[in-house]
Amino acid sequence: MKALKTLHDLLMHELKDLYSAEKQITKALPKMIKAADNADLRQALEDHLAETDEHIRRLETIFGQLEISGRGMKCKAMEGLLEEGKSILEEEMDEDVRDAAIISAAQRVEHYEIAGYGCARTFAQRLGHSEVADLLQQTLDEEKAADDKLTQIAMDRVNAEAAVG
Repeated sequence: MKALKTLHDLLMHELKDLYSAEKQITKALPKMIKAADNADLRQALEDHLAETDEHIRRLETIFGQLEISGRGMKCKAMEGLLEEGKSILEEEMDEDVRDAAIISAAQRVEHYEIAGYGCARTFAQRLGHSEVADLLQQTLDEEKAADDKLTQIAMDRVNAEAAVG
């Protein structure tokens, strides 16, 4: 791996990390959708899967603008978060509790992405890549909205149903 000597190098590293993370998420979300019992949760996850495909396209646009490849990196943090989510789906539990667990796992993923996109956006702004920063901000806004939607689903119904068991 190339040494990170400049903020530009760090931005490239962050973008490749996010690209790997998004690609991994597209493989994990269908399993979460299938396991979800709550219709609102399933719909939110399906919507986010479509958004994730758009996030990948945006990152590919950014790679084109910066004239770099998005390949060559595996996001180990996302791999770990998704493995934890997968293992919780393998546990025996009530459907309502499973939905709460899915939300918890999905929000861990969202929070990782929010941190990554926020940092990458700030680096891009600092380096004068305003178009890149704008694209990253769009994705950041969508990640925050997905997190808020999951919180709302949990608070409105899922957690109460899981508490009853």
